[in-house]
Amino acid sequence: MKISGFSMVRNATKLYYPIKEAIESILPICDEFIIAVGKGDEDDYTRERIESIKSDKIKIIDTVWDEKDFKGGRVNAIQTNIALNECSGDWCFYLQADEVVHEKYLAVIKDRCLELLDDDEVEALVFDYRHFWGDYEHYHKSHGWYKREVRMIKNNLSIKSHNSAQGFRKNGRPVRAAHANAEIFHYGWVRPPHYMQSKKKALDSVHWGKKRAEEYYNQAADEFDYGPLNRLPVYKGTHPKVMEQWISRMDWKYKLQYSGDPDSRRELHKHEKKKTRMITAMEQWLERRFGGKIYLSGHRNYKLLGNK
Repeated sequence: MKISGFSMVRNATKLYYPIKEAIESILPICDEFIIAVGKGDEDDYTRERIESIKSDKIKIIDTVWDEKDFKGGRVNAIQTNIALNECSGDWCFYLQADEVVHEKYLAVIKDRCLELLDDDEVEALVFDYRHFWGDYEHYHKSHGWYKREVRMIKNNLSIKSHNSAQGFRKNGRPVRAAHANAEIFHYGWVRPPHYMQSKKKALDSVHWGKKRAEEYYNQAADEFDYGPLNRLPVYKGTHPKVMEQWISRMDWKYKLQYSGDPDSRRELHKHEKKKTRMITAMEQWLERRFGGKIYLSGHRNYKLLGNK
């Protein structure tokens, strides 16, 4: 059995993405890692950051992002599929530039791949998600955040990255997925506030179009407001070892709000809104009552095979 890791990225160092750590987190179980690196701004050194890993498993594909695809996030799927098309493994393990796997899961994931390799019903593996917010201690467990997503797919089954690279589809339909029995640590919303605002602008640019994003952020604050963190659960476990140095550089706690009410001058984040908080409370009650992950509504890119 062969496992291919793959990803896409652009301006990772300029926008505070832990791309090197993401790759390193799964490299031990990958036979190759294919990454499409988009041409970034002059003050970005993403390619050099990836090259510093010094592994012959890594293959970099240099690309240029076309602004005509900066709508609905489809450029993300296009770039993801460029990397996917070069994968030669039986399984293809996708990580975005802010997603990291804890080393405790590597053997579990590899065993799961071996177990299901010849099971034709299974097309993909779905992972639980832990979305950190503001710092490395607080995370989301609310209705507004996806609880699971597909991150491993079997190769050569006409499965492609979907929409804005959130998940994968096979000939337009959701893939049939078994649970990986593992978790993705998502650090996409843990950055110094000024980096977070820049990252959000870049993200909105590929969904709204560059012109609209420029107009919006010309009027926006220079720094992102995470809001009061004491309303979120506290993580008491360990982080992936590859993140140790990255986490040690955190120097923006003094800019975070750990108590009180949200700033009334800004729009509430989705998880702060009353409706979301009510749905979240109901979902969490149902989870405690019946077990498992409960979705009262929301879009999913996969069909979970309950018998797997």
